[in-house]
Amino acid sequence: MLINFDYVFDTNAFSQLFHSYYRKRFPTLWRLFDELIEDGKITSTKEVAREIEDDRVSEMRELAKVHKELFPVPTSLEADFVVEILSISHFQQIIEKKKILKGGKNADLFIIAGAKLVGATVVTQEKEKKNAAKIPNICHHFNIQCTTLEGFMELEKWEF
Repeated sequence: MLINFDYVFDTNAFSQLFHSYYRKRFPTLWRLFDELIEDGKITSTKEVAREIEDDRVSEMRELAKVHKELFPVPTSLEADFVVEILSISHFQQIIEKKKILKGGKNADLFIIAGAKLVGATVVTQEKEKKNAAKIPNICHHFNIQCTTLEGFMELEKWEF
């Protein structure tokens, strides 16, 4: 049985949130964000947790440790959808050589697959670029909703 999350977060969206919106300065934002986590509205993937391990912000690393449920291991259905994405030769560019050389940390395909399978919106700071193999381009191709961190806040109707 698939759980219906609302959002699948990319590493860069978590980074933007943790690097720019300090808990002491934005308590309302963090209360609302934490509520979405507790309500099971936000998820990500194990690969994002692996990318977070190297982040300079300890609170972000702590999130991955404390909320392991946010970062599930990809399912076989997600792996099948990754294969479908990669069957389009142009999208194979998303697997960057430099990421492979740094230990194979590459969450993008699993973020997209997770969102597709649960009908969620991808939250990423990447922008769609013509003829690129970026998360928004792939989401657009497969009719998966995709937004930025600011767009996520707009969808939640947050104002501060």
